Amino acid sequence: MRIPRVKHGHAFKERVVLWLIGAMNRARVPDVIRTLMYRPAFFAKPMTPLTQRVMRGPSAWPVGERELFAAFVSRINQCPF
Repeated sequence: MRIPRVKHGHAFKERVVLWLIGAMNRARVPDVIRTLMYRPAFFAKPMTPLTQRVMRGPSAWPVGERELFAAFVSRINQCPF
């Protein structure tokens, strides 16, 4: 599900950055990037350090396996990864 506000409600500066990312990649910017940029203080600031700790911090699983787990869960949730 795409929330219309997250799809089109960014401030001007963020819209420019999203446009540049999309133009350089010649593809639609993933929803997770749009969400991170929509309300950074609400979502990106707390979520980014947590994601880094989970994906790159100390663990019994190597980084590659953690990336594979993330890709698998994204696939099950029908999210492009």
